[in-house]
Amino acid sequence: MSASKPGFRLAILDDYQDVASTAADWGALRGRADITVFTGPATKPETTLTRLAPFDAVVAMRERTPFDRATIEALPRLRLIATTGARNAAIDLDAARERGVTVCGTGGASTATPELAWALLQSAARHLPAEFASFRSGGWQVSVGRELSGRTLGLLGLGKIGQAMARYARAFGMDVLAWSQNLTPDRAAEHGATWVPKEDLLRRSDIVSIHLVLSERTRGLIGAAELALMKPDAILVNTSRGPIVEEAALIAALREDRLAGAALDVFDAEPLPAVHPFRTMGKVTATSHIGYVSRENYRQMYGQTVENILHFLDGRPIRLLGDTASWPAK
Repeated sequence: MSASKPGFRLAILDDYQDVASTAADWGALRGRADITVFTGPATKPETTLTRLAPFDAVVAMRERTPFDRATIEALPRLRLIATTGARNAAIDLDAARERGVTVCGTGGASTATPELAWALLQSAARHLPAEFASFRSGGWQVSVGRELSGRTLGLLGLGKIGQAMARYARAFGMDVLAWSQNLTPDRAAEHGATWVPKEDLLRRSDIVSIHLVLSERTRGLIGAAELALMKPDAILVNTSRGPIVEEAALIAALREDRLAGAALDVFDAEPLPAVHPFRTMGKVTATSHIGYVSRENYRQMYGQTVENILHFLDGRPIRLLGDTASWPAK
């Protein structure tokens, strides 16, 4: 995809499914920007710098490409980072502000991630990956699953996604426990959940699902000690961010049969290395960070990204993340 007039050069990054061109009307930028689309990730930091050196602006699909201080400072031509989503922990907003780089974001569909999380939860409970594999290879029943009704779901985090999970759980006849650093019993009750201390939630839940923002407070929140509190037949679901769970501790708990399963959409390193243990462990039900990957979400995010770029070019940036509006667009 290329606009007709070079000058302001724009890179669309990490368009893994090659859908950016059809998810929004980029024609609005015709004559104002020269657009290049990258469908594959840059595997090394030096590759990122070489790839992005000629560009004035980048469209970042979520956190697939990190923009830390070193990266931002090594790209003197960069003037705009237009990220999809309302936050992006992979962008150093302080460095961007200091270098005069504007950063703007978008909204996003509120149902895509909880729907995926619930699908993973059900798949793990009924051993669907193993059943799919058996069926496709000519086999028949190979597992005995569990019902959700009457079970307890523990939610670490009760924001919009956690609230949706609580609704799904109640519809399936489950009891719902909830905890986060700032959650109160009254707030939990408003959404059909019972607040309990984190340790109690881990001990009592049949399924624990994580819905927290990655921060210094939540990094490594679930480690060996926390996993040891969970029931041996419990399932851990993580569709938030990989580093919230200590990966080595989770692998050990699964291998030593101290946990029945894990349903994962996020990982410490993404894309996940081809030889990673999670790719071959029978107790792991996993997808490739697709919680937010839906047609509806892409249309909203890329559509608003086009709006953000147009406003930046007009000198009226919108949907700013942090105080990054200091650079006058030209």
